[in-house]
Amino acid sequence: MAGGSTVGSAADGRRQDYPGRLTLFVFMACLVAATGGLIFGYDIGISGGVTSMDPFLSKFFPSVYRKQQQADDSNQYCKFDSQLLTMFTSSLYLAALVASLFAASVTRVAGRKWSMFIGGVTFLAGCDLSGAAQNVAMLILGRVLLGVGVGFANQSVPVYLSEMAPARMRGMLNNGFQLMITLGILGANLINYGTDKISGGWGWRVSLALAAVPAAIITVGSLFLPDTPNSLLERGKPDDARRMLRRVRGTDDVDAEYRDLAAASEASSAVERPWRDILKRRYWPQLVMAVAIPLLQQLTGINVIMFYAPVLFKTLGFGGSASLMSAVITGVVNLAATLVSVFTVDRLGRRVLFLQGGAQMFASQVTVGALIGAKLGWSGVAEIPAGYAAAVVVMMCVYVAGFAWSWGPLGWLVPSEVMPLEVRPAGQSITVAANMLMTFIVAQAFLPMLCRLKFVLFFFFAAWVAAMTLFVALFVPETKGVPIEDMANVWKAHWYWRRFVTNDDGAPRRGDLEMGNSVVKN
Repeated sequence: MAGGSTVGSAADGRRQDYPGRLTLFVFMACLVAATGGLIFGYDIGISGGVTSMDPFLSKFFPSVYRKQQQADDSNQYCKFDSQLLTMFTSSLYLAALVASLFAASVTRVAGRKWSMFIGGVTFLAGCDLSGAAQNVAMLILGRVLLGVGVGFANQSVPVYLSEMAPARMRGMLNNGFQLMITLGILGANLINYGTDKISGGWGWRVSLALAAVPAAIITVGSLFLPDTPNSLLERGKPDDARRMLRRVRGTDDVDAEYRDLAAASEASSAVERPWRDILKRRYWPQLVMAVAIPLLQQLTGINVIMFYAPVLFKTLGFGGSASLMSAVITGVVNLAATLVSVFTVDRLGRRVLFLQGGAQMFASQVTVGALIGAKLGWSGVAEIPAGYAAAVVVMMCVYVAGFAWSWGPLGWLVPSEVMPLEVRPAGQSITVAANMLMTFIVAQAFLPMLCRLKFVLFFFFAAWVAAMTLFVALFVPETKGVPIEDMANVWKAHWYWRRFVTNDDGAPRRGDLEMGNSVVKN
């Protein structure tokens, strides 16, 4: 949905805003919906923390525990190399991938809020099983349920936020999802730091079980969320949609925006098989963004840094509690930098943040790789001084900051805002599936790759950061302030994608030319 959008008149071609403002009603709805990011963030932070706790490792992964307890002259790179350990972490993302594909149908037929509700309930069940786990099978089954919850929440929340927010504030409100992810990560890091000090060796159970808190927030909160006008129109409730549009805009003057939404809904109702239609040539630009951006987001290496941070810092010579505190520090940086994105994305635009963040991540990844390589070398055997390890943490914080105001929030924002209504649920499911698939692959491969590639692994991720920054420079258009219903004009103006924005017969799409009674201009 798009308030504060830009629709040009046929007469003068000037861009004008839809009437309306950011109401308290919309702000609170977006705030509640964004808490769906808490469950994803909490899991990212908690899983890496518990896998660095000795009682957890000795109970479920004794071979890793024994390897960790070896003398200091052992290979630091390979201390945690265990496929069973990485399967514990990455099984969630495989389950989320599958769940996100089913979530598209629920989101389209029942509405966005019920996908959030299903996600919250399933995540709650996973929390119970994980906290009470007695063996690895229970742990992984709990992770699978957590993954189903993440899949439903990540599919529906960004769509909901993009549809509710006024276009001129869409970036800020949609980035609330990433902000909640970072809050979840920081909260998990702090909890891990505290539970690691619990005597008796059961602190990890508290860490895993407390995931029920963010799950309960989104589960209960979703019951009170209003449907978006887009969703109401899509489900054949035009009168309810008009009333909701008046409420979310805080004005009765919504005729122009409603006509645009109705035109988009009419096109949506004509699409009976969105999964098939999204493969048509005219949707190729959006499909590329839905696949490439989440895949590239994970190839920055951020999630391996965040959910393996305690393990990674322990590998670099930090003690158990010190490694958890280092993860807390990166979590604070992550949160602060995400706030920077929240307040600048609608002023600076998406491309500026993408490009600047990419350059910063590239430089810091190369520096981290050089620092680790200079000290540990190829053998992985060395004692790392505290000051040297602190320098590595500082550079990792620079890297995390670059990600947190660029690829972190924008990796969810851009794919969700470029999709036309008729294929939006399917498109967002593809985005989540691509994200979870690559997260699974990277999470599963990280510890074996660290053992084999050693410090070169950081150069590997740096090379991908360079490639994705070039991709943004060439192929990602600026979408700042553009109403979702007018997004096709962005593709028509792009040097490369404009060749695709036509009907199959070569005629321009109706939605590109008319929005109600107005002609849209660039």
